[in-house]
Amino acid sequence: MQIRLSSVLVDDQEKALRFYTIVLGFVKDKDIPGPFRCLTVNSPEGAQGMELVLEPMRFPPAQTHQKALFDAGIPATAFLTEDIQADFARLKERGVKFHGEPKSMGQIISVVFEDSCGNLINLVQPLL
Repeated sequence: MQIRLSSVLVDDQEKALRFYTIVLGFVKDKDIPGPFRCLTVNSPEGAQGMELVLEPMRFPPAQTHQKALFDAGIPATAFLTEDIQADFARLKERGVKFHGEPKSMGQIISVVFEDSCGNLINLVQPLL
């Protein structure tokens, strides 16, 4: 058994694709058209074969869930980095909205940002 797909709910797949590729630097992987378009991106620096599904919110309870997480300050997912200060500066320069500055939290340094599609994302640098 393997984990190869992870999803993040987005309010607009095209807007999400622009954010995740142009701003974050991910690469479009799959784009399967149809009534339930399957759109994925991956990180050139990430694990081989791992894809992030940009999942459209067509189910009203999903919209409620996403908003509740956002309003409570709970990230939808986390991305790892080897240099949080460099990524923080690069993304801030590209207009990404952060919730604070990177902070040491024991064995990690962490900062939360908005993905422009209704989600909070936790950017994490492990210290081990």
